[in-house]
Amino acid sequence: MTSTDTILEIRDLQVSFPGPRRSLRAPRTTVRAVDDVSLDVRAQEMLALVGESGSGKSTVARCVLGLVRPQAGTISYEGRLLGPIDKRPPELQRAVQMVFQDPGSSLNPRMTVGSIIREAWKVHPAVAPAGDRGQALREVLADVGLDGGVADRRPSALSGGQRQRISIARALALRPRLLVCDEAVSALDVSVQSQILRLLVDLQKTRELAVLFITHDLAVVRQIADRVAVMKKGELVECASAETLFTAPSHPYTQGLLGAAYDLEGADVPVRETQEQIS
Repeated sequence: MTSTDTILEIRDLQVSFPGPRRSLRAPRTTVRAVDDVSLDVRAQEMLALVGESGSGKSTVARCVLGLVRPQAGTISYEGRLLGPIDKRPPELQRAVQMVFQDPGSSLNPRMTVGSIIREAWKVHPAVAPAGDRGQALREVLADVGLDGGVADRRPSALSGGQRQRISIARALALRPRLLVCDEAVSALDVSVQSQILRLLVDLQKTRELAVLFITHDLAVVRQIADRVAVMKKGELVECASAETLFTAPSHPYTQGLLGAAYDLEGADVPVRETQEQIS
């Protein structure tokens, strides 16, 4: 069950990047990556943002995190404007965290798992005072299904699924209310994808998180999402509940995406289960 309260508001977002020159003497062209996108994420909901590669969905995610500066539009968290990450007050930096696509490149290979997670508390010491960090580390590792023994290991000694669990633990360490997952399972084996998806759904419920889940994989979306927003060439073309979108899509582009997706009939038990099944 999701809340009807809006936690994140995106209004008229526009992002452009320099494009190629048509000739050596011609001015550089401009590529509109995001074109007047408006979108809400509700508290405690899983909103999937889908589209083909190059549709602009990851750019939206990076704007939410403050890693990309939009040319126009606003992004607000609980009514407070979100600017660049280095301009945000500490409480807003903590409130929105990200899980990146490739845990192999998003985790420092020279640091141990424990050091990677403790780094967040060094920047935001109020979340976990120095004397409590050992216990806090064990708890956040347990939350993602890992034992405390991995704290002394480096990412290279772990499997891809374990590394992604560490990435999730690092994000959870700051107790966010909104988790942004940018293709968080696409770099994993299919069998591991299901495990990570189940973990995210479980954490969403137990921690009462809102999740903005960026993906191109409609098979994943159908299993986990409360609502689905569809992007095409920088524009938002449709937003509806997962049930409505998969049974009665209104936009031809969405209909085409669904037609190209493989049939989920006969698949394994869905990731999104009732709270009783998860617990």
